[in-house]
Amino acid sequence: MSRVDYIDDPNAPAINSVVPSVVAVVTDREGRVLMIHKTDNNLWALPGGGHEPGEFIADTVVREVKEETGYDVEVETLTGTYTNPNHRMKYDDGEVRQQFSLAFRARLIGGSARTSSETREVRWLNRNEIDELDLHPSMRARLEHALSNRGRPSIG
Repeated sequence: MSRVDYIDDPNAPAINSVVPSVVAVVTDREGRVLMIHKTDNNLWALPGGGHEPGEFIADTVVREVKEETGYDVEVETLTGTYTNPNHRMKYDDGEVRQQFSLAFRARLIGGSARTSSETREVRWLNRNEIDELDLHPSMRARLEHALSNRGRPSIG
């Protein structure tokens, strides 16, 4: 399913859904960050996705990283909350979702890279390589906050 993101767009469609979601900032021993190339919007992103009923939020992080990348992780800390009602995501099925995302730093504990129906590519990248990628501004902000505010969550 494809998706269109709107930020501060007065012509954005009306919100009809709010789904808590997560992203994970996973780094390896060399300081590289785990990134995915998404199939829904053709952008690069941190792994993550929607929270499901009955899950602890940390379990959502672990599940989503595994589903999208093949890697096993352990959640270390919350790095930010993002609830901007002016960031809306419109999906093919008519859902228009308000951003509601929690960002976490996570530690690699196992697994191996693989793609999924949601990921075209899974790569470990250094900061210079990430700077060159096509990332949505909100995803870039989550990454910057997580890497620069160690131990102090960002709220937005």
